[in-house]
Amino acid sequence: MGDDDLLATHLQELRRGTVVLACLLLLEQPGYGYALLDLLERRGFAVDANTLYPLLRRLEKQGLLTSEWNTDEARPRKFYRTSAEGTALAGDLSRDWDRLDTALRTLKGES
Repeated sequence: MGDDDLLATHLQELRRGTVVLACLLLLEQPGYGYALLDLLERRGFAVDANTLYPLLRRLEKQGLLTSEWNTDEARPRKFYRTSAEGTALAGDLSRDWDRLDTALRTLKGES
């Protein structure tokens, strides 16, 4: 495995959980898949559609998101929103992220 492949593998592992947290935070305001993809990318989270849509379905199945169809426009869209359980989990994950960030900064001698 080359250096680029090794880096890509580890970056993917590092980012996997952060995308879950980012979705829970961003979907506190209702949003649909394509707009969420765009918003994630603009906020620094490069996510492929083939990753995002299964993630949204999984989070909904876990009760962390709710969804409803909007059929007011010519093309129906499924809107997602973070549930109360999802909001609570996002808070827990955010606090843990902050602790990890502090710990990593300490390891790097930045504190």
